[in-house]
Amino acid sequence: MQLKDVSAFITGGGSGLGAATARAMAAKGAKVAVYDRSQENAEKVAAEIGGLAVVGDVSSEADVKAAIAKAEEAHGIVRVLVNCAGIGGAVKTVGKNGAYPLDHFTRIIQVNLIGSFNCIRLVAERMQNAPTIGEERGVCINTASVAAFDGQIGQAAYSASKGGIVGMTLPVARDLASLKIRVMTIAPGLFLTPLLMGLNEEARKSLGAQVPHPARLGDPSEYASLALQIVENPMLNGETIRLDGAIRMAPR
Repeated sequence: MQLKDVSAFITGGGSGLGAATARAMAAKGAKVAVYDRSQENAEKVAAEIGGLAVVGDVSSEADVKAAIAKAEEAHGIVRVLVNCAGIGGAVKTVGKNGAYPLDHFTRIIQVNLIGSFNCIRLVAERMQNAPTIGEERGVCINTASVAAFDGQIGQAAYSASKGGIVGMTLPVARDLASLKIRVMTIAPGLFLTPLLMGLNEEARKSLGAQVPHPARLGDPSEYASLALQIVENPMLNGETIRLDGAIRMAPR
């Protein structure tokens, strides 16, 4: 699918991987809806790319339905969904303060895994009504993490949420195949996102040096480049692609 004049909906689009993807897709001529919890961030990116800012929580059915309706009214039926919204947090299963707080674990699963599925199901419900473009109606791209495979100490919730995204990729792709909708997942390694930007330069260089090649942190534009390639290549379906410079994370 070519992106020119196509409606794209990007969650977590106000910063990091999502913002880079919004910029890249807009540069290809897509009509982009930037969905984020932060109204300020969503509006900033949307203004930069001539897109639409929509605000809400990916795990809320009402929020996502309202945002999709606004995007559809402005740009037509969504043809490309990119799920970049997510949260993290490192807590050991049992630590100095006792057992892992269950509400914290639940919230990470709710946003990262359930939020991703929530957006897919609601976008695909609308997407099925669109005429095909060539061989397909649309593409859904999820964001997992190398933590899905190499979870570190303290990452039980985060790894579980990202492992769930990997695990649902193939069955959801199979569910939506009859509707001519593809589903793919990108599993980034160490990328220069807002989480890591909070570290000092020395710490960032130390992390980057752990990557075999290239020995640096990934740039969000490199994630965006892969997202573009997934949209444009119709044979990419039902798979998770590690985007990590060959890193395999140590326990800590």
